[in-house]
Amino acid sequence: MPRWSRAWLDTPAHSGVVGARGATAADRPLTVILIPADGGTEAGTKADYQPLFNAVARTSGLRFEIRVAQSYGAVVEALCNGTADIAFVGPVTYIQAHNRHCAELLAVAVEKGQSIYYAGLFARVGSPITSVKGLKGKRVAFGDVNSTSSFIYPMAMILDAGLDPVRDLKDVRITGSHANSLAALTQGQVDVAALSFDSFDKAVRQGAVKANSVKVVARSDAIPYPPIIMNAKLAAPLKARLKLAFRNVHLAPGVTPEMIRGYGGGKVDRYDSGFHAAKFNVAARKMSRLTDELKGEILKKSAQR
Repeated sequence: MPRWSRAWLDTPAHSGVVGARGATAADRPLTVILIPADGGTEAGTKADYQPLFNAVARTSGLRFEIRVAQSYGAVVEALCNGTADIAFVGPVTYIQAHNRHCAELLAVAVEKGQSIYYAGLFARVGSPITSVKGLKGKRVAFGDVNSTSSFIYPMAMILDAGLDPVRDLKDVRITGSHANSLAALTQGQVDVAALSFDSFDKAVRQGAVKANSVKVVARSDAIPYPPIIMNAKLAAPLKARLKLAFRNVHLAPGVTPEMIRGYGGGKVDRYDSGFHAAKFNVAARKMSRLTDELKGEILKKSAQR
């Protein structure tokens, strides 16, 4: 296990610390901040998670105010500067916030007994690209550089195929979101787009893309599901109250299955508030492959378009 990776797993919990966010949290709405999973649009991203937080509010008596960040990094900063109490994030963003002692796991969605999802590399139907190796000399779109499934895992897949993303890709486009990357693909601006299967399925449901117009070039290994996390400085009783509320929300009177939503607004079965942080170590190992130096070179290449 990488040294830094062990550090984030072994960091002492801060459940006994009562900061400004925890002292009066029960008397005010808790601020929820979301990564811009729907292309950064307020309405689309809020709509994904509003039903879930409405259900938790109904059963716990807590109130929530949902906001959408403009980037993945902004979510980490909101947790660390104390302006957010709860966040929906990707695995890598959780690790980044935890490394800075700003966040703890609150709950992870469970669907058909599993808490996993997948990243993919997608091309237009009719493209001659059939494998990751086929990306050599091609134009590829990625999402936010801190996104687990639209950047970290796809880049790791490219490295695993023996390709150098800086030297071997013709063009690297950093679009900022899954939706933007898919749009770049369908509009012919790139040859391949990296995004999660959940984001692709959502785009199909919403009519943004036809399922038969895009093909899968490669699918990643299973990724721990994007978690809901909470500010490490919340008061311990409030943390316990939140965990109980999420664990039992699917069983509460008046809460329908339609309200139990996960990543991309998809319906899930329930939430697990006892999910162990160590399960995110696989994402930490993928993250460690994208060194600051390599990310810098990739960003430099993307700026050369």
